[in-house]
Amino acid sequence: MRVNYGYIKVGLLLLLVVFLYAFSSVRNSARKVGLPDIKFVGDDNLFITHETVSKLLIQNQESVTNKPKDIIDLNRLESALNSNPMIKEAQVFMSVEGLVTAEIEQKKPIARVSTNASYYIDETGSFMPLSTNYTARVPLVTGFVEKNDLENVYAVAEKIQDDEFLLKHVVEIHQNQDKTIDLKLRSHDFSIHLGTLKLLDKKINNLKAFYKKAMEDGMLDKYKLVNLKFDKQVICTKK
Repeated sequence: MRVNYGYIKVGLLLLLVVFLYAFSSVRNSARKVGLPDIKFVGDDNLFITHETVSKLLIQNQESVTNKPKDIIDLNRLESALNSNPMIKEAQVFMSVEGLVTAEIEQKKPIARVSTNASYYIDETGSFMPLSTNYTARVPLVTGFVEKNDLENVYAVAEKIQDDEFLLKHVVEIHQNQDKTIDLKLRSHDFSIHLGTLKLLDKKINNLKAFYKKAMEDGMLDKYKLVNLKFDKQVICTKK
């Protein structure tokens, strides 16, 4: 009987590959996880600290450090991070060597509510708690504001963020009981009454035209109220 040594060699080679793969898999799963590498994406101003993120990277009430790789639930760690109200998005990865990396994108505040409660409104119009680690320089929101009804003040705050003139000058958004809006400027003590948000872009353009003309005439500090509620005219009340 003729022996086919070629088939035997191929068979032995396959057995060796399977053995090496199984051996490396067992060895790899037994690797211990090192200290997590925490990376913040984007803004350098940290509302949430590395320490807080480390505390969120806990599984079954124990740190992931020095645990075998195969018992680490990355999805669970990611969910824990994303449940934090200061985090916009978090992703958690693990390298072959057992290094856990958490990439954190924080929420971006665009206004700060200062009524009977204090908190931020983020760039999506959602609630964001204040931070003990960093305070954002954003317009204050005052007046009659409810956490579950931020639509009006968010629309104005978003407009301010997107407009160079408003971002430079507006320091306060005041919502009246009837949901009309007033603004306060950084360097002048007159109030700006926007009224409702109907034709908001037109009203903002009227404000810019008024501001430029009044500044040229040296009249900016002569007024106590600038009324923009009518889209075709600006009504000013002197002190």
